[in-house]
Amino acid sequence: MSVTPGAPPPGATAALLLTPRLAQFAAVARHEHVTRAAHELGIPQSSLSRSLARLEADLGVALFARHGRTVSLTTAGRTFLASAERALAAVEQAAEAVRSDADPATGKVAFGFLHTLGWETVPELLRAFRADHPRVRFSLVQNYGDAMLERLRAGELDLCLTSPVPDAPDLVARRLDEQRLRLVVPDDHRLATRKRVRLAEAAGESFVTLEPGYGMRRILETLCAEAGFTPRIAFEGEEAETIRGLVAAGLGVALLPPPVFPRPGVVELTVTAPRAVREIGLAWQAGRPDTPPVAAFKKFLLGRRGRLLRAEPAPTAPQETA
Repeated sequence: MSVTPGAPPPGATAALLLTPRLAQFAAVARHEHVTRAAHELGIPQSSLSRSLARLEADLGVALFARHGRTVSLTTAGRTFLASAERALAAVEQAAEAVRSDADPATGKVAFGFLHTLGWETVPELLRAFRADHPRVRFSLVQNYGDAMLERLRAGELDLCLTSPVPDAPDLVARRLDEQRLRLVVPDDHRLATRKRVRLAEAAGESFVTLEPGYGMRRILETLCAEAGFTPRIAFEGEEAETIRGLVAAGLGVALLPPPVFPRPGVVELTVTAPRAVREIGLAWQAGRPDTPPVAAFKKFLLGRRGRLLRAEPAPTAPQETA
């Protein structure tokens, strides 16, 4: 298919054709003089004149009335100018927003993390980072792992703390720490007087767990398979502390990371076999350049490898038996 030289490419939109000429049109309208406008824009007068002529040809209307060396807007030109100025203002606002977000001192980081890291770990990380970067801004997102990775791929997040650590060609992930998981049972449960337990000892129990798609759900199913059984799921939820509440109500047992604060009505047991941990990792989109604030926060997080999590509380002591 042949294309006439100078003609717009097939499928070109009006916005694609007109946007580069809006600033030129607005400058001429402001000065009502092509030469002065060309001087302000730093382009030859002849180039500006040709651009304006092409703009009018593309629109099919006359925007200017010529009066020797000066010009004035036609009725169509005044209508077009009002919209052109709004469009230029919007572009400038967008440019200022992205410049502001990329500023090393005051820029923004879109950071995602698991709900179970939001009580203590993430606030402590942000406090420590802002000690040296007090004006960096954060857009914080709490979600489960798969949902965060989707937002990471969509460009809505710069970085996320997640578990399990993803292994995908379009993402880069680094393991930062691991967290011991506990078998959580009601305080009147047959195992409640124990300090340690093998996961296989819970094979006959009903489990309360997070919904499919959550990293902890996959970890539970993997560890139970290693222990030789498939967990019988009684209830599914979206938040770890809600799961603990269901366990306290006697509705099942759960495998969870340790709580920030001890929860009445439950006992948390160390799992000795299989090794019950979840890895916490930092993920970002492969090939995506970092703004200075994102690069600084990424370096900070990677520098905390092995000490990302604060000291965790000891397992709940078993109750005394009569």
